[in-house]
Amino acid sequence: MSDFEILLTRPLARFAQSPNHKIAKFSKSAKDATLSAVNLAFFGGTFDPIHRGHIAVAESATKRFELGKILFVPAELPPHKQKQTFAGFPHRMAMVALATEGHSTFVPSDMEALLYAQTGKPNYSLETIRTLKGELKKADKLYFLIGIDAFLDISKWHRPVELLRECEFIVANRPGYSLGDIAGALPEELRPKDEVLKAARNTSAGLASSGAVMAFSGAVIHLLEDVSERVSSTQLRAAAASSGRRLEGYVGDAVAEYIRKTRLYRAKSKSDQPAAAPTHATPVKKKSRR
Repeated sequence: MSDFEILLTRPLARFAQSPNHKIAKFSKSAKDATLSAVNLAFFGGTFDPIHRGHIAVAESATKRFELGKILFVPAELPPHKQKQTFAGFPHRMAMVALATEGHSTFVPSDMEALLYAQTGKPNYSLETIRTLKGELKKADKLYFLIGIDAFLDISKWHRPVELLRECEFIVANRPGYSLGDIAGALPEELRPKDEVLKAARNTSAGLASSGAVMAFSGAVIHLLEDVSERVSSTQLRAAAASSGRRLEGYVGDAVAEYIRKTRLYRAKSKSDQPAAAPTHATPVKKKSRR
């Protein structure tokens, strides 16, 4: 048995029966075991749905940072998306389990759903990361894996300075973004001076190339090379809404089949009632994100 115990807390065990599909949980016995240290990445998001782009980023990060595990953590109720409607958690969790099948380092985790069940309120990334760190061995190294689009909003998240200092970040970059753009997205307390940002944006040396590392007052950010998969969840949902469009270009075969069978993302009508789980939507307004 590895550090990760099998824990299927929701009615989706039928989607995650292989040895690779362990819903991550850590115990004191596992934490205290004399096992070698592991590089671990937290990969959170709504995953509505998970697609080939997510998998490509995770594969690239695994190789670049020699990751022993990547936790795919769908959010139960994202604080920054409470006014949006999205597929119910059981569906999104099931698709994550299907998409990560066959990847020995990929571990679906319902830890944010468990925290939500315990508190009854949306939990922020800072709380999730601190909970996770409390269950790891001291020798383990935790990264926060995130895409460039999400990172550019990091200063709007809940207590972002504390979050950035809790663990090192891996930012999956895309062409056209410089180190200055990425540094400029940091909270004001960590952000370099304007003249430094301007120089970084205007020089070729400032391009955010693969392997670049930035450190700002206790925050460390690694840049991950461009990932070739050009897929977005918005494109995927639009494709799924049309019964005649194939989904395999966006997601793996198993996830495509799941979406077709459950009729997720199809508009409701009198003659077409999709078998979808309840969606989350609430008018509550939050000032901070994630």
